[in-house]
Amino acid sequence: MEYGANYIVRAETWLFITTLVYFLMNGAQIFETAVIVPKWTASPPESFQLLGGRYGLNLKTFWIVVHTIHEITFVVALIFCWKIMPIRNWLLLLFFLHMAVRAWTLMYFAPNIMTFQDVANGAASETDLLDRANLWRTLNYIRVSIFILISCGLIPLYISIINMKTR
Repeated sequence: MEYGANYIVRAETWLFITTLVYFLMNGAQIFETAVIVPKWTASPPESFQLLGGRYGLNLKTFWIVVHTIHEITFVVALIFCWKIMPIRNWLLLLFFLHMAVRAWTLMYFAPNIMTFQDVANGAASETDLLDRANLWRTLNYIRVSIFILISCGLIPLYISIINMKTR
């Protein structure tokens, strides 16, 4: 199928933007996973103090904004790549995988970190906090790795669009 030059340029632009935003998000996830998570999971409930109090870390707003921006750019890239069937199909698969991991985040990671923040702010301490924090940390390694793999899946799609321009 033949696509207009403007169509390919818009598809390339939005695929580049969403890939860039995804990799920026990955950088923040890697930083948080490597630097912050080991600190607050080290020795609960004492280490949860990093999450509590007036000056404790609360990254909720940051992650809501970053994921929202990324998911908007992802949808826009899908819209602008829609006519390019192989790109569209792979983007749909990557978007579905991304949203599955986001659902996992909302069902497991977010509620648990809110519990940990509550403990840091004086809620009754539970007995299995160390095990729960360690499980959260381990599963977070898996989650961040999946996000990185999904974002890497965008690279061959971008290269394919670039190659379409040279044909």
